[in-house]
Amino acid sequence: MKIFRTLLTLTALVALASCTGIESVTSPEPPKIVLEGDEPIYRVKVGEPLTLSPTVQNAGDDAAYRWTIDGKVVGTDPQYTYVGEEAGQVYIMFEVVNDAGQDQAEMMVEVMPLNAPVITLAVPEDGYSVLVGTELVLEPSVDNAEGASFMWTVDGQEVATTQNYTFSSDTPGEYAFRFSVTNEDGEDYVEFSVFVKTEAQMDFVWSFEQREYNVTVGRTVYIRPYYIEGAFDATYSWTVDGEAVEPSDVDLTCAGIEPAALLAFTPEEERTYDICLTMTNSYGTSSASFKVNGCPQEGTYRRTASANSSAECNKVYEFLAAPGQFINERYTALTSEEACAYAEERFASDAFISLGAFGGYVVVGFDHSIENDGGYNIRIEGNSFTNSSEPGIVWVMQDENGNGLPDDTWYELKGSEYGAEGSHLDYAVTYYRPSAPGQPVAWTDNEGGSGEIDYLSSFHRQDYYYPLWVSGDSYTVVGRKLKSRTVQNGSIWENQDYDWGYADNFSTSDRLTGDGNSGGGVNANHFKIDNAVTFDGRPANLAYIDFVKIQTGVQAKAPSIGEVSTEVYGVSDYNLIKNN
Repeated sequence: MKIFRTLLTLTALVALASCTGIESVTSPEPPKIVLEGDEPIYRVKVGEPLTLSPTVQNAGDDAAYRWTIDGKVVGTDPQYTYVGEEAGQVYIMFEVVNDAGQDQAEMMVEVMPLNAPVITLAVPEDGYSVLVGTELVLEPSVDNAEGASFMWTVDGQEVATTQNYTFSSDTPGEYAFRFSVTNEDGEDYVEFSVFVKTEAQMDFVWSFEQREYNVTVGRTVYIRPYYIEGAFDATYSWTVDGEAVEPSDVDLTCAGIEPAALLAFTPEEERTYDICLTMTNSYGTSSASFKVNGCPQEGTYRRTASANSSAECNKVYEFLAAPGQFINERYTALTSEEACAYAEERFASDAFISLGAFGGYVVVGFDHSIENDGGYNIRIEGNSFTNSSEPGIVWVMQDENGNGLPDDTWYELKGSEYGAEGSHLDYAVTYYRPSAPGQPVAWTDNEGGSGEIDYLSSFHRQDYYYPLWVSGDSYTVVGRKLKSRTVQNGSIWENQDYDWGYADNFSTSDRLTGDGNSGGGVNANHFKIDNAVTFDGRPANLAYIDFVKIQTGVQAKAPSIGEVSTEVYGVSDYNLIKNN
C-alpha cells in the first residue's frame, strides 16, 4: 500500500479540479487522510460488503471526495462500500480536494474466497445395502469443518449432530439419508438411500477382472472373482464346454474368496473353450461365463531382436493412473488414447509419469521380444533414494495369440515381499470422482476398508487428482498389494525401502550400483524374466516376453508428502544394453 500527499498552489488546484471534474472550494488548510496503521490491508470475503471510511482532517464543509478503481470513479462520498465478486486483490484510490490542496491514499483490499464446507463420502451408485441388524458406519470427510454444525436425518427425522454416524435397523426397507454441514460461509449436503435387507433380499454380487483369456496350450490360467458379496451358504460349480469339472485347490480365503470359486484351467488344444461358473445358495443362483482361447506353442510369435532394434519401449498400450497429486498436472488427457500419447511423449523426453496411488499402471511394448537369458533382462527407471521408495509391481506378458496386443496372460515378477505378511493378490480398490474441484478422492476396497487420496493444495493445485480420461464417476483397479513401509521418523515421513524386485524402489541389489542417489535423480531397477510366476506362485518358465506392466503396489500416504505413487521414466530391454 502506498500513501501520497501533495500540497498544491491555488493555481495548480484549479487546474486539477478542471481536469478531474471536482469543483474546488474555499478552505484554510489542505486536507489530510489518516488511515489505520502504516500499511493497513483490508480483508473481506467474496460477496461481503466492506465500508471504507478514512478519517480526513481539515476537510472543510465543502471538500470534494473521489474513489476510483483502475481509474474509474466508483464513489464521491466520504465513505465507500465495496463488494468483491471474485477472490483477489483490489487497489482503491481515495482523493480529497479543497482550495488549499489535495491528499490521496491508495488502499488494498484482499478479497478472500468463501470457505463453505465440502463433503467427501464414497456412496455406491445405487446406495448402501446392509443386512438387518448389522451396522453401517458412515465416516465422511469434510473440508472447512472447523466451527461447522452437522446434521444427519433419516426419513426426514434428525438422528445425529456429529460428523460420523452409525446406522442399524431391524426393520427391512429403504431409508432416505441426508447429511448436511453448515458454517458461516455456506452449506453442503449429500443425500442417498440405505436399503436394509434380509438375507433373502440381499443381492448376490461378484466381480471379475476379465472374462476372456488367451493362453498358450499347456499353460494354466486361473479364473476367479476378486470380490463376492451376499453369498451366505453358497456352493459353486464349474463346467467346461458343458461338462462338470472340479474347482482348484488354491486357498483364497485370505482374500475373502471361497476356494471352490477358483478354476485352474489348462487348454490342451488350439481352440476356444466355453467355461461357466455357477453360484447356488438358499435364495437363488447366478452364473458367469468365460472364454479361454488355447494359443499356439511358445515361440510361434517370437520376434528376435536385430541390429536395428531399440532397447527402449516403443509404444504405450495402456496408461490408467490411480488418483494422485501429479495426475492432470500440466497436461490434459481426456481419452485413454491421449493419456497413452502423453506417456509416450514423456518417456521420449526422459521425463517421468506418475502412476498415482495403489493400482495405477502403465503397459508398454517393444519392437522385438525380450529374451530370458537367466540374468537381468528388463530395466525400469524411477527416482528412488534412501527412504523414498514407492514400489511398483512388475508384470510381464508374451504375445501368446500373436495379434500384437497385450490381451494375453500376465505373469507377476516375484519380488522380495512375495508371500510375505500383508502381501496378497487380487486386492481391489474403487476410486470415486470428487464432487467439486480441489477435493480429496475417496476410495473403498474389497477388504471393507476406505480412505482418501489427499488434495495437497500447497504443492499441486490442478482442479482434480482423479484422471480426466476416466469417463465414469468411479473405477476399480486390481493387483497385488504390498504391506506399507510408510513410517514417521521423528518429524520426517519416510517411504522405507524394499529388498528387491520392484520399480521405483531403492534396492541395494537390483539397482546394480552403490550410488546413494542422494539428489533423488533418475536411477534404474533391473528385473529377471526368470522370476515370472503363475497365480499360485509356480515358475512360469517364460523363454521371452513382449509386454511389461508396472503397477503401484502400496496403498499408503503421509500428511506431508501425500500418497505413495510409483514414478516411471522409461522401460528398456536390458539385454541390448548390457550386451552392447
